[in-house]
Amino acid sequence: MLEIVVHEIKGYCPVYNVGDRITIDDPEIVLEKTDALCTHALSTLLHYALILEHDWCPVKLGLTTEEDEEHAYMQCVDPGKPYTEGGTVIFKCHKITRLTQTLFLKKKALPKKAYATNFMKV
Repeated sequence: MLEIVVHEIKGYCPVYNVGDRITIDDPEIVLEKTDALCTHALSTLLHYALILEHDWCPVKLGLTTEEDEEHAYMQCVDPGKPYTEGGTVIFKCHKITRLTQTLFLKKKALPKKAYATNFMKV
């Protein structure tokens, strides 16, 4: 499972706000855990989603640096001004393990301290 978060917007985006999330559980986009979808972004995101979900290798794919290998960074294809009226959205992606997913679903039942020590990203 992947969680993709809008990390930064350069210019104007009519679809996303910083912090919006997209959740992918191959092959499904989990709509209940997704704030918005844009066709300009999907072409890039879906291109990498399958490989990242099955073989987390963002450094090898050139999507991050060795200092931040728990995240992959991607952007939509809208170049923004002066070429379009839109803007470029930078997405920050991380893999959610099944353990993390289970804890996420149960976090309201866990004491805050237990949640903080058991939650992990891959």
